Amino acid sequence: MITAAQIRGARAMIGLSLEELSTASNLPVSAVAAVETEDAAPASNIVHALKAALEAHGIVFLASGNLDAGGPGIRLKLRDDEDDGIRPENLNSTNDD
Repeated sequence: MITAAQIRGARAMIGLSLEELSTASNLPVSAVAAVETEDAAPASNIVHALKAALEAHGIVFLASGNLDAGGPGIRLKLRDDEDDGIRPENLNSTNDD
């Protein structure tokens, strides 16, 4: 199960407001806020909706002990190779925005 801290951190990492996460997860703002503040143990359908919405925005949830001895966490998905941006040696006056 993901934690309230992971949800708060994930939302902050991708810059979503409570309202935007509420819309993305089809949940009331009050339900999202309650989960983030740990007011009560949330229903599994609420956690699932929040997790799905955040994963759709590129968040990966890490369980306790994943990859190292640390606790639960989050990270961003790897980017596609298609959008690597412009390498410094290829910058010029026409593409330097």
